[in-house]
Amino acid sequence: MKKLQELHVAKSAIGDAAAMRLSDIAYERILESLFERKVPVGAFISQNELSAIVDVPVAPLRDALRVLEAEGILTIHPRSGIQFVRPGMELTRSTYQFRSIVERAAIRVFAEEGDEHLMNALEVRHSRLIRQLERNGIGPEQLLETDALELELHGEIIKALRNPLIDSAYKRMHNYLRLLRLERKVTTPILVRTLKEHLDILEACSTRDADAAEKALIAHFQAAVQRNLGLV
Repeated sequence: MKKLQELHVAKSAIGDAAAMRLSDIAYERILESLFERKVPVGAFISQNELSAIVDVPVAPLRDALRVLEAEGILTIHPRSGIQFVRPGMELTRSTYQFRSIVERAAIRVFAEEGDEHLMNALEVRHSRLIRQLERNGIGPEQLLETDALELELHGEIIKALRNPLIDSAYKRMHNYLRLLRLERKVTTPILVRTLKEHLDILEACSTRDADAAEKALIAHFQAAVQRNLGLV
């Protein structure tokens, strides 16, 4: 009898772990579907429809939806459907307010303690991409490299704080950034300006000038807000 109980407990634990993995998969696939525009921004959709899109059963899907609702990506309407957030002025303001609070502290540490080789490597990659964009315009490779540089630069700035709680919160915040960019028009001049703003930050950091680095970061965020609101 005892062995049967132990076997039942073990099977239950395995089942819980499998369900947890499926909910994690559902979480990632829902975001991927949103960012790849398989689910339109601001869409209202049923759980069954979303389950078919992400190819995950409804039960683990519900677990993922509750997490995403808590993170502000969507709203669950009982017996009705799921409403995905539509980027707008309020989400833009909140996102960049959070980024400014966290990164202004982080950039000063990064400027004073960051790895010089990393800074130099990022400067080289930014300069190379700017030349490619000015010469050939936007292509899939240039868009991928732009996204990679955005993630790497700001990620390294955040890492300078060595705070796992901030790391975790910043990763969730990055989902909001990706949402904002879904409705942003991308042109060669806009990308070049963004990359040059990054270079201003890196150049200040490479001279260990924390004040200049913070000033360049603030200017970058102010310009980014205007770009996301379609003002420039």
